Amino acid sequence: MNLSKWLEHCERNHPVTIDMGLERVSTVAQRMGLQFQCPVFTVAGTNGKGSTCAMLEAILQESGYRTGVYTSPHLVHFEERCRIRGEIVHQKILLPHFQKVEDARQDTTLSYFEFTTLVMLSVLSLSELDVVILEVGLGGRLDAVNIIDTDCAIITSIDIDHVEYLGPNRELIGKEKAHIMRANKPAIVSDPVPPESIVNYAQYIQADVWLVGRDFNVSGDQQQWAWTGRGRRYGGMAYPALRGANQLINASGVLAALTAMRDVLPVSAQAIRNGLALVQLPGRFQIIPGQPTLVLDVAHNPHAVATLTENLDAMGFFPTTHVVMGAMADKDVGVMLQRLSPLVQHWYFCDLPTPRALSADQLLAHWQNLPRRAPDQKASTYANPQIALDAAVAASDPADRIVVFGSFFTVGGVLGQGVPRLNAPHLRT
Repeated sequence: MNLSKWLEHCERNHPVTIDMGLERVSTVAQRMGLQFQCPVFTVAGTNGKGSTCAMLEAILQESGYRTGVYTSPHLVHFEERCRIRGEIVHQKILLPHFQKVEDARQDTTLSYFEFTTLVMLSVLSLSELDVVILEVGLGGRLDAVNIIDTDCAIITSIDIDHVEYLGPNRELIGKEKAHIMRANKPAIVSDPVPPESIVNYAQYIQADVWLVGRDFNVSGDQQQWAWTGRGRRYGGMAYPALRGANQLINASGVLAALTAMRDVLPVSAQAIRNGLALVQLPGRFQIIPGQPTLVLDVAHNPHAVATLTENLDAMGFFPTTHVVMGAMADKDVGVMLQRLSPLVQHWYFCDLPTPRALSADQLLAHWQNLPRRAPDQKASTYANPQIALDAAVAASDPADRIVVFGSFFTVGGVLGQGVPRLNAPHLRT
């Protein structure tokens, strides 16, 4: 079968889309003889996981290591979930591993995420790598990625999301994510104010936990920043190429992880500088050149939207901000709308190609029910993100700003034909 057929098969294989637990996926992994012969970083958290993985990858590559990365979800193409030595894996490489998982599962059903995670882990385990970076999909304790014993756990920012699976508060969510830690192994917590449950679990299993303010710190001014940790200091560094104030928090956790692993994977100060300067990750406060200004951000929960709002506010003045939004039904959409609302003059709500999403009309209803919104705000609905973006471009002046956010599906919907090259209609010749 080709890749599309295999993915359709994965969607039909298990009766429940999200079915947390490790028993099924562990059983199949054991039949496959799945194991890694190189160090493994595992990254969990509510926000910042993808950026953390990308910065780790960039620095390790600059150090000459053969890297492998598994992240999810993808923006446009499924193959984006796996990178080997910095390159997105080709689907021809993936196909034999789908068959390998299929043969090994026998009568065990696997969810889409479990099946495809095993595929990616199989690819990475046989790619002659020096280091592997794994991003947790949902939670930590019962996520399929957690069948692999990590050599260094990284937990990024913790906030409220996926409450039906992880719990309704930061303490319960933190405890779920803390289970990626392993005894006597480094566990980096880059959240400046972590839930106590994370620290308690680390102490319980005797992980080597690194905390902001105790084991590492960052400082800086408008031009440069510095990191200080156990036995290491890096000063006079340029800010990471990934935009946004939150990226310094992610970068600090990355440097802590690399410092904790320095005996196994030594990196130079120059590799750190080069990696942070060259790192790229689509859809994370990504600003597209041209007029009007176009910002793409996969922020999809209130915590991420608060960060997006802060970053947008720091950009300076724009006469009008147009916002394209599509979102999943399990998100606190009212809070997301309320946080961004003070910066917005026109909303463009759109449908997304998944039954898990709110419709454009439902998003419009959430907006109409906001307790506070500017009286001159406008809103309209569209069939998909690209049509919504086209409408925003048509209504924009060159000095305006367009923001696309709310879901990986929303940003992916406008990146599907490549990075947009936009100019306001009245500037076109």
